[in-house]
Amino acid sequence: MFGYYLDLALRSLRRNQILTALMVLAIGLGIGASMTMMTVLHVMSADPIPDRSGQLFYPHLDPTPLDRRKNALAPDPTDNMTWPDAMALLAAHRGTRQAAMSGGNLVAHPEKVSANPFTIDGRYTTADFFAMFRLRFVAGHAWTATDDTARSRVVVLSEALSRTLFGTDDSAGRMVQLGEHTFRVIGVTAPWAPQPMFYADAAAHKFGESDQFFLPLATAVDLKLDTSGNVSSWKKFSGDLTASSVTWLQFWVQLDKPDQVAAYRRFLFDYSAQQKALGVYERPADSARLDSLRERLVTLHLVPDDLRLQSWLALGFLMVCMVNIVALLLAKFLRRSGEVSVRRALGAQRRDIFVQFGVESALIGLVGGGLGLLLAQLGLWGIRRRPDEYAQLAQMDTAMLLSTFALAVVASVLAGLLPAWRACHIAPALQLKTL
Repeated sequence: MFGYYLDLALRSLRRNQILTALMVLAIGLGIGASMTMMTVLHVMSADPIPDRSGQLFYPHLDPTPLDRRKNALAPDPTDNMTWPDAMALLAAHRGTRQAAMSGGNLVAHPEKVSANPFTIDGRYTTADFFAMFRLRFVAGHAWTATDDTARSRVVVLSEALSRTLFGTDDSAGRMVQLGEHTFRVIGVTAPWAPQPMFYADAAAHKFGESDQFFLPLATAVDLKLDTSGNVSSWKKFSGDLTASSVTWLQFWVQLDKPDQVAAYRRFLFDYSAQQKALGVYERPADSARLDSLRERLVTLHLVPDDLRLQSWLALGFLMVCMVNIVALLLAKFLRRSGEVSVRRALGAQRRDIFVQFGVESALIGLVGGGLGLLLAQLGLWGIRRRPDEYAQLAQMDTAMLLSTFALAVVASVLAGLLPAWRACHIAPALQLKTL
């Protein structure tokens, strides 16, 4: 029976080619515009590490003095952590894993003397970073907590950087010069570039970037390596990043169970109260908080307000297109009242007419979805030409591809409900008299 309805739908669409083209174009334009913006919104608001996001948390402490006035244009100094606080939280080891970190950029010197040095971005961090964020190694291994304590001059490279510097992804055991210092390569990571870079400083770029090297945080501090994150101090900054008045470190903790989360929140409160009792903190203990990864993403304001507005406008345009399709289908189906009356007189029931027109609406949606997909890909290509940092991520994945066709079919079927219902309720006797 479905094949019969499909044949009727194809005959009807071929019989009114101009009207069919208008409906396909309308739904294609609406789907293309809406799916372009929804794909970008989907990319920017996606879970960057879905297999671990529910276990990752970002602690906040507020060591700033009471008389410090917040500047709305300046980064929040409490978004990062001081060196003494980060080291205290590491030493307490209240989570399954924890890591302190900061971004850095260094000049890499290739093994070939003829090759020019170049600047790369990387991460200064502690040993748990790799296991907590599940980085995979193609060669070697991560450093240990002992290396952190000993301030060892070791480094982990990305696979891409290893190939650039040495021509191979197995460079473990070799020496590399980064900046003015030489480090021993102990591991090479597989490609790892979560989007957005949720673990980085709030002031850093979040999309389209990836860390090319990883160095022990204590080693970076010992060697006074340049940091690329936000450094905030409420006293005159002397260049000492270990001072208790300088915030610059990001801190992440892995908590596997709800009771661990509750216990860690109590720990942060108690730690803040202890620091206040010692005269280190001036603000109340309840200023400490623990954000989940999702809450952290909201704090970072990763999705611009204008992008959300454009997405709503695109959906509004789709609704306008659907209203036009309702009008076109209504006119098309009512013009076929004679055909409907003959079928009813020959024994077809109302539900048969309804299904027939529903199949025709779905077919229009399917063809319109194909056109919408082409227009969406064209729109995404245009976005990738823009200088925005998220532009290169504007790619339609399988989920969005299937959503395009699903939205087109559902929208067209919904648009065809009223016309089909009206066509089903045509009085056959009255129409047959006019034939």
